[in-house]
Amino acid sequence: MWKLGALALLLCVGASMETTVEQSKTVRLWEGNAPLSQGDTPADIPLLTLYPAPKESHNGSAVVVCPGGGYGGLAAHEAEPVAKWLNKLGVSAYVLTYRLGPRYHHPVMSGDVSRAIRTVRANAKEWEIDPKRIGVLGFSAGGHLASTAETHFSEGDPASADSVERVSSRPDLAVLIYPVITLSGAFAHIGSRNNLLGENPPQTLIDLLSNEKQVTEKTPPTFLVHGADDTVVPCENSLIFAAACRKKGVPVELHIYEHGEHGFGIGGDGRPVGDWVKRCAEWMKARGFFQVKP
Repeated sequence: MWKLGALALLLCVGASMETTVEQSKTVRLWEGNAPLSQGDTPADIPLLTLYPAPKESHNGSAVVVCPGGGYGGLAAHEAEPVAKWLNKLGVSAYVLTYRLGPRYHHPVMSGDVSRAIRTVRANAKEWEIDPKRIGVLGFSAGGHLASTAETHFSEGDPASADSVERVSSRPDLAVLIYPVITLSGAFAHIGSRNNLLGENPPQTLIDLLSNEKQVTEKTPPTFLVHGADDTVVPCENSLIFAAACRKKGVPVELHIYEHGEHGFGIGGDGRPVGDWVKRCAEWMKARGFFQVKP
């Protein structure tokens, strides 16, 4: 389970995104009840909070943001502040409020992030987004969800009556910050695994969602950041995902900082780890994702 320092960052789903939702336009990912819904309370409704880039810097790229929280909460400092940072780069941001354990388990969370990416792509014309420049970014368990999006995507069903389901859920790049990756062995974050899969899940399910095992040649380019002294989610999670990308020929950039406790978000209090946002912007620019304004 989360240590005290990380736990203090988290808020329950009913409250963690409340202020953000009130301040920004939100859309439900599905009209009516979402698939596998257990009700119609705030905890049952996956949402996207829209942060369109300012018109003067808007460049047509978009990123779906997945806050962390051990699949049991959503960290507010990994939501709106991240969207505002992306907006400064001319990137439209879409913060995902996904359903959480222990009320929900896989495949609900995976379905929510896939639907989020599809929703942005399906609305690309209306939202002035390039459908080929849609990324996903996640922190901690949200990093696991983002890595699930990039390794468990589908191309869509052209025969679907739902226009959103006709488009691909594959992100065009992924940014994973101190992510949970593996769900087995010494480097697994057990609290996230229990919330995602329930207690005592079958090994086949653990392997399926240990995303270092699911990287293929079609996995999109990936940027990873981790602190070497992260005692909550060991940096080996990022190391093994980067190694899997290398093995499959997937473009990857990895930054391991000597000091970077779990949950540093986009800050860093003046320490080297806070430089990751600049490195990430440079990487995205190099990949043709957007042009950084001087």
